[in-house]
Amino acid sequence: MPQRSAAGADASANGGVPPRTDGTVPCEDRNGSAPQPKVQLKKKVTLLRGISMIIGTIIGAGIFISPKGILKHTGSVGMSLLVWCACGVLSLFGALSYAELGTSVKKSGGHYIYILEAFGPKIAFMMIWAELMAIRPAAAAVISLAFGRYILEPFFTPCRVPELAVKFATSLGMTSIMYLNSMSVTWSARLQVLMTFCKLTAISLIIVQGVIQLFRGETQNFEDAFKVDSVQLMGLPLAFYSGMYAYAGWFYLNFVVEEVNNPERTVPLAICISMAIVTCCYVMTNVAYYTVMSVDELLASDAVAVTFAEKLMGNFAVVVPVLVALSCYGSMNGGMFAVSRAFYAASREGHLPKILSMVHIRRHTPLPAVFVLCPMMILLIFTSDIYSLLNFMSFLRWFFIGLTVVGLIYLRYTRPKMHRPFKVPIFIPATFSFTCFFMVFFSLYSDPLNTGIGFAITLTGIPAYCLFIGFKKRPRWLQKISDSINRSLQIILEVVPPDS
Repeated sequence: MPQRSAAGADASANGGVPPRTDGTVPCEDRNGSAPQPKVQLKKKVTLLRGISMIIGTIIGAGIFISPKGILKHTGSVGMSLLVWCACGVLSLFGALSYAELGTSVKKSGGHYIYILEAFGPKIAFMMIWAELMAIRPAAAAVISLAFGRYILEPFFTPCRVPELAVKFATSLGMTSIMYLNSMSVTWSARLQVLMTFCKLTAISLIIVQGVIQLFRGETQNFEDAFKVDSVQLMGLPLAFYSGMYAYAGWFYLNFVVEEVNNPERTVPLAICISMAIVTCCYVMTNVAYYTVMSVDELLASDAVAVTFAEKLMGNFAVVVPVLVALSCYGSMNGGMFAVSRAFYAASREGHLPKILSMVHIRRHTPLPAVFVLCPMMILLIFTSDIYSLLNFMSFLRWFFIGLTVVGLIYLRYTRPKMHRPFKVPIFIPATFSFTCFFMVFFSLYSDPLNTGIGFAITLTGIPAYCLFIGFKKRPRWLQKISDSINRSLQIILEVVPPDS
């Protein structure tokens, strides 16, 4: 974990260039000649790239594969569409709250940096600990497994894709994303724009086919859409839980605020445009599904978009799994791009090893922060019980997001003079944080085992904080080892602390 540096380290380990007093290598070449150009993360996220990041991360596999969770827990077509709309509005409330935080606290790091500002280092460390140990590896592994399955689907149809092949394809896909994000910020951003275009194309194909069916009079599945005896009021909380999970991803632009051009304008605008597009796409896509499939058919389908395509598109239906895979790939890329900045920010604040806050000397990417999740994700990909991990991952995610928005309200009262270029009415963060904590409370009631595991993982952050952060006096031999490892990784990865 965070390390202090030993003074007077041997310069020969660094090609003759003496290390800094903090144990890191200065930004000079191996021959000790002229300094290289300024090393830091560049402001390369424009409005278009910001919109692509939000849309491309929100729209993953869920809307194509299994929107039946909401239908199952509402019991009617009309109520399910209302829940999709309501979840879009609630997600917009959360996104607007994050827009205020992002324009007030202009630091990358997302939830972590806002909790640090509002509640201090101990709670912030527990949050980033949970992110590192459970939330991010599980989320990335699940969306990666969806990519692996659907990219292989056309090659094995009509047979079932072997599980081992899925896992290897998943590993290759995730490795390629990590490589791209470590090599170039520009190309990872361009890939995100391309993948967003692909997934919007896929959704457009479904929506257009649905509109054609509506014009042909295929409205029988909308008759008695709000039939009272079929509406399951007790299932509505679970329906909202599923819906909010489908919209998750609107917060990722806040993870890279320092790389956003003109964040005071770009962040709120990108969030509002993205949420409007995603909500319209989600609602219209579900309408299109209901023009072709009855309630029973939709509930029986494991991949709704594929079933829809098989009914209407004939041989062209083979394209849909590929588009679903590309959609997942875009979500993987957007998530990796953003989450690496959270670990970068936590390292900069002293809550994670110093190496994670360093930048490649030529490519200007946070290479160590990109690869830090790799071992955990590969491990989870090759384990079978990943969906239980996803359950308590969702619980932890909404708990910390709700806490972040409560932090916004707290900062309103503790720091009333803070510069806030974008400010939302107080009922917006209040409503959203209440929704988050309601979902967390309902999770405790409906799935106590997985939520208990989530709590346990979070609480392990207490001894970790005491051991790695709170304990100041370390043995001299241990300090030398940690400094040596830090310098060796620096030289191997060719990274240095960013210039101010």
